Amino acid sequence: MDQDLVETEKRRKREINIDPGLQWSQWQLLDSILPTGGFAHSFGLEAAIQARLVSGPDDLQNFVIHLLENTGSLLLPFVYSATMNPTLDNCQKLDRILDATLSNEVGRKASVSQGSSLMRVAASVFTELPSLKSMRDVCIGSGVVSFHHAPVFGIICGLLGMDSGTSQRAYIFMTMRDVISAATRLNLVGPLGAAVLQHRVASVAESMVKKWMDRSVEDACQTAPLLDTIQGCHTYLFSRLFCS
Repeated sequence: MDQDLVETEKRRKREINIDPGLQWSQWQLLDSILPTGGFAHSFGLEAAIQARLVSGPDDLQNFVIHLLENTGSLLLPFVYSATMNPTLDNCQKLDRILDATLSNEVGRKASVSQGSSLMRVAASVFTELPSLKSMRDVCIGSGVVSFHHAPVFGIICGLLGMDSGTSQRAYIFMTMRDVISAATRLNLVGPLGAAVLQHRVASVAESMVKKWMDRSVEDACQTAPLLDTIQGCHTYLFSRLFCS
Protein backbone atom coordinates (compact mmCIF):
# COMPACT_ATOMS: atom_id res chain seq x y z
CA MET A 1 0.00 0.00 0.00
CA ASP A 2 2.81 2.40 0.94
CA GLN A 3 4.57 1.60 -2.33
CA ASP A 4 1.41 2.44 -4.26
CA LEU A 5 1.23 5.81 -2.52
CA VAL A 6 4.87 6.50 -3.37
CA GLU A 7 4.27 5.70 -7.04
CA THR A 8 1.15 7.87 -7.09
CA GLU A 9 3.09 10.77 -5.62
CA LYS A 10 5.87 10.34 -8.18
CA ARG A 11 3.35 10.43 -11.02
CA ARG A 12 1.71 13.52 -9.52
CA LYS A 13 5.05 15.33 -9.33
CA ARG A 14 5.89 14.40 -12.91
CA GLU A 15 2.55 15.79 -14.06
CA ILE A 16 3.12 19.02 -12.16
CA ASN A 17 6.55 19.47 -13.75
CA ILE A 18 5.19 19.18 -17.30
CA ASP A 19 5.30 22.54 -19.05
CA PRO A 20 1.70 23.40 -20.08
CA GLY A 21 3.06 25.10 -23.18
CA LEU A 22 4.71 21.86 -24.29
CA GLN A 23 1.44 20.00 -23.75
CA TRP A 24 -0.22 22.17 -26.41
CA SER A 25 2.61 21.27 -28.79
CA GLN A 26 2.24 17.58 -27.94
CA TRP A 27 -1.44 17.70 -28.85
CA GLN A 28 -0.69 19.60 -32.05
CA LEU A 29 1.82 16.93 -33.07
CA LEU A 30 -1.04 14.41 -33.07
CA ASP A 31 -3.52 16.72 -34.78
CA SER A 32 -4.55 15.56 -38.24
CA ILE A 33 -4.41 19.17 -39.45
CA LEU A 34 -0.61 19.22 -39.08
CA PRO A 35 0.58 19.05 -42.73
CA THR A 36 2.95 16.09 -42.54
CA GLY A 37 1.61 14.20 -45.56
CA GLY A 38 0.36 11.16 -43.65
CA PHE A 39 -3.00 11.18 -45.42
CA ALA A 40 -1.26 10.74 -48.79
CA HIS A 41 -0.47 7.13 -47.88
CA SER A 42 -2.67 4.07 -47.40
CA PHE A 43 0.02 1.76 -45.92
CA GLY A 44 -0.59 -0.76 -48.70
CA LEU A 45 -4.39 -0.79 -48.25
CA GLU A 46 -5.08 0.47 -51.78
CA ALA A 47 -2.96 -2.29 -53.29
CA ALA A 48 -4.59 -4.86 -50.97
CA ILE A 49 -8.04 -3.80 -52.18
CA GLN A 50 -7.07 -4.09 -55.83
CA ALA A 51 -5.49 -7.49 -55.14
CA ARG A 52 -8.82 -8.51 -53.51
CA LEU A 53 -7.21 -9.26 -50.17
CA VAL A 54 -9.48 -6.64 -48.63
CA SER A 55 -13.06 -6.39 -49.88
CA GLY A 56 -15.22 -5.50 -46.89
CA PRO A 57 -15.35 -4.27 -43.27
CA ASP A 58 -14.23 -7.61 -41.78
CA ASP A 59 -11.23 -7.79 -44.11
CA LEU A 60 -10.45 -4.17 -43.29
CA GLN A 61 -10.41 -4.84 -39.56
CA ASN A 62 -8.04 -7.78 -40.03
CA PHE A 63 -5.81 -5.64 -42.26
CA VAL A 64 -5.67 -2.85 -39.66
CA ILE A 65 -4.84 -5.27 -36.86
CA HIS A 66 -2.01 -6.91 -38.83
CA LEU A 67 -0.72 -3.48 -39.85
CA LEU A 68 -0.64 -2.30 -36.24
CA GLU A 69 1.27 -5.38 -35.13
CA ASN A 70 3.76 -5.00 -37.96
CA THR A 71 4.18 -1.32 -37.07
CA GLY A 72 4.69 -2.23 -33.44
CA SER A 73 7.27 -4.92 -34.11
CA LEU A 74 9.20 -3.02 -36.77
CA LEU A 75 8.93 0.69 -35.96
CA LEU A 76 8.17 1.10 -32.24
CA PRO A 77 11.79 0.22 -31.32
CA PHE A 78 12.95 3.22 -33.37
CA VAL A 79 10.34 5.51 -31.82
CA TYR A 80 11.33 4.33 -28.35
CA SER A 81 15.08 4.68 -28.89
CA ALA A 82 14.70 8.17 -30.39
CA THR A 83 12.37 9.34 -27.61
CA MET A 84 14.76 8.17 -24.90
CA ASN A 85 17.77 9.83 -26.54
CA PRO A 86 16.66 12.74 -28.79
CA THR A 87 20.13 13.77 -29.94
CA LEU A 88 21.64 14.42 -33.36
CA ASP A 89 24.03 11.46 -33.19
CA ASN A 90 21.27 9.05 -32.21
CA CYS A 91 18.98 10.41 -34.91
CA GLN A 92 21.61 9.79 -37.57
CA LYS A 93 22.35 6.30 -36.26
CA LEU A 94 18.69 5.25 -36.10
CA ASP A 95 18.03 6.68 -39.54
CA ARG A 96 20.83 4.60 -41.07
CA ILE A 97 19.67 1.41 -39.34
CA LEU A 98 16.04 1.84 -40.41
CA ASP A 99 17.05 2.66 -43.98
CA ALA A 100 18.94 -0.63 -44.12
CA THR A 101 16.09 -2.51 -42.43
CA LEU A 102 13.27 -1.50 -44.76
CA SER A 103 13.32 -3.89 -47.70
CA ASN A 104 10.14 -2.54 -49.32
CA GLU A 105 11.05 0.33 -51.66
CA VAL A 106 7.52 1.79 -51.58
CA GLY A 107 7.46 1.69 -47.79
CA ARG A 108 10.95 3.18 -47.60
CA LYS A 109 10.01 6.12 -49.82
CA ALA A 110 6.81 6.68 -47.83
CA SER A 111 8.78 6.68 -44.58
CA VAL A 112 11.27 9.21 -45.93
CA SER A 113 8.53 11.40 -47.42
CA GLN A 114 6.54 11.57 -44.19
CA GLY A 115 9.61 11.92 -41.99
CA SER A 116 11.12 14.73 -44.07
CA SER A 117 7.81 16.58 -44.06
CA LEU A 118 7.33 16.08 -40.32
CA MET A 119 10.84 17.37 -39.56
CA ARG A 120 10.34 20.42 -41.78
CA VAL A 121 6.96 21.26 -40.25
CA ALA A 122 8.11 20.65 -36.68
CA ALA A 123 11.20 22.84 -37.11
CA SER A 124 8.98 25.66 -38.41
CA VAL A 125 6.07 25.27 -35.99
CA PHE A 126 7.66 24.29 -32.67
CA THR A 127 9.88 27.35 -32.34
CA GLU A 128 10.22 26.72 -28.61
CA LEU A 129 12.60 23.90 -29.64
CA PRO A 130 15.41 25.64 -31.56
CA SER A 131 17.43 22.42 -31.48
CA LEU A 132 14.99 20.92 -34.01
CA LYS A 133 15.88 23.48 -36.66
CA SER A 134 19.61 23.22 -36.00
CA MET A 135 19.39 19.43 -36.08
CA ARG A 136 17.53 19.54 -39.40
CA ASP A 137 20.04 21.98 -40.89
CA VAL A 138 22.99 19.83 -39.87
CA CYS A 139 21.38 16.67 -41.27
CA ILE A 140 20.52 18.34 -44.57
CA GLY A 141 24.05 19.71 -44.80
CA SER A 142 25.58 16.29 -44.21
CA GLY A 143 23.51 14.73 -46.99
CA VAL A 144 23.55 11.32 -45.32
CA VAL A 145 20.28 11.44 -43.35
CA SER A 146 17.07 10.28 -45.03
CA PHE A 147 14.73 11.49 -42.24
CA HIS A 148 12.76 8.28 -41.78
CA HIS A 149 9.44 8.90 -40.07
CA ALA A 150 9.67 6.69 -36.94
CA PRO A 151 12.97 8.08 -35.54
CA VAL A 152 11.99 11.65 -36.49
CA PHE A 153 8.70 11.25 -34.63
CA GLY A 154 10.52 9.84 -31.61
CA ILE A 155 13.05 12.67 -31.60
CA ILE A 156 10.28 15.27 -31.64
CA CYS A 157 8.35 13.47 -28.89
CA GLY A 158 11.47 13.34 -26.74
CA LEU A 159 12.19 17.04 -27.19
CA LEU A 160 8.56 17.88 -26.43
CA GLY A 161 8.82 16.07 -23.12
CA MET A 162 6.67 13.03 -23.90
CA ASP A 163 7.44 9.89 -21.96
CA SER A 164 8.32 6.80 -23.99
CA GLY A 165 4.99 5.05 -23.39
CA THR A 166 2.99 8.02 -24.63
CA SER A 167 5.17 8.47 -27.72
CA GLN A 168 4.80 4.81 -28.69
CA ARG A 169 1.03 4.85 -28.18
CA ALA A 170 0.86 8.06 -30.19
CA TYR A 171 2.69 6.45 -33.10
CA ILE A 172 0.35 3.46 -33.16
CA PHE A 173 -2.65 5.81 -32.87
CA MET A 174 -1.48 7.86 -35.86
CA THR A 175 -0.99 4.72 -37.94
CA MET A 176 -4.47 3.47 -37.05
CA ARG A 177 -6.05 6.88 -37.72
CA ASP A 178 -4.38 7.30 -41.10
CA VAL A 179 -5.13 3.82 -42.49
CA ILE A 180 -8.78 4.04 -41.43
CA SER A 181 -8.99 7.47 -43.03
CA ALA A 182 -7.59 5.95 -46.23
CA ALA A 183 -10.26 3.24 -46.07
CA THR A 184 -12.93 5.94 -45.87
CA ARG A 185 -11.60 7.74 -48.95
CA LEU A 186 -11.43 4.41 -50.79
CA ASN A 187 -15.16 3.92 -50.05
CA LEU A 188 -14.46 0.74 -48.12
CA VAL A 189 -16.24 2.09 -45.04
CA GLY A 190 -18.31 5.17 -44.25
CA PRO A 191 -17.34 7.93 -41.77
CA LEU A 192 -19.52 6.50 -38.98
CA GLY A 193 -18.30 2.97 -39.67
CA ALA A 194 -14.73 4.26 -39.59
CA ALA A 195 -15.28 5.81 -36.15
CA VAL A 196 -16.83 2.59 -34.86
CA LEU A 197 -13.93 0.56 -36.27
CA GLN A 198 -11.32 2.85 -34.72
CA HIS A 199 -12.96 2.54 -31.30
CA ARG A 200 -13.28 -1.24 -31.67
CA VAL A 201 -9.64 -1.70 -32.61
CA ALA A 202 -8.35 0.60 -29.83
CA SER A 203 -8.13 -2.22 -27.28
CA VAL A 204 -6.22 -4.35 -29.79
CA ALA A 205 -3.88 -1.42 -30.45
CA GLU A 206 -3.18 -1.13 -26.73
CA SER A 207 -2.30 -4.81 -26.55
CA MET A 208 0.06 -4.33 -29.51
CA VAL A 209 1.79 -1.45 -27.74
CA LYS A 210 2.22 -3.47 -24.55
CA LYS A 211 3.57 -6.41 -26.55
CA TRP A 212 6.19 -4.46 -28.52
CA MET A 213 6.99 -1.36 -26.47
CA ASP A 214 10.37 -0.48 -24.98
CA ARG A 215 12.39 -2.77 -27.25
CA SER A 216 15.77 -1.98 -28.71
CA VAL A 217 16.27 -1.54 -32.46
CA GLU A 218 18.09 -4.87 -32.51
CA ASP A 219 14.72 -6.49 -31.82
CA ALA A 220 12.93 -4.79 -34.74
CA CYS A 221 11.32 -7.35 -37.05
CA GLN A 222 8.55 -7.96 -39.60
CA THR A 223 5.49 -9.89 -38.41
CA ALA A 224 3.34 -9.51 -41.55
CA PRO A 225 5.55 -10.03 -44.64
CA LEU A 226 2.48 -10.37 -46.88
CA LEU A 227 1.48 -6.77 -46.09
CA ASP A 228 5.00 -5.66 -46.93
CA THR A 229 4.86 -7.52 -50.25
CA ILE A 230 1.45 -6.08 -51.16
CA GLN A 231 2.59 -2.55 -50.41
CA GLY A 232 5.59 -3.10 -52.67
CA CYS A 233 3.16 -3.77 -55.55
CA HIS A 234 1.58 -0.32 -55.19
CA THR A 235 3.68 1.25 -57.96
CA TYR A 236 2.36 -1.35 -60.43
CA LEU A 237 -1.30 -0.36 -59.96
CA PHE A 238 -2.93 0.91 -63.14
CA SER A 239 -4.69 3.69 -61.26
CA ARG A 240 -4.06 4.83 -57.68
CA LEU A 241 -5.22 7.50 -55.27
CA PHE A 242 -2.40 7.23 -52.73
CA CYS A 243 1.38 7.39 -52.87
CA SER A 244 1.83 4.09 -51.05
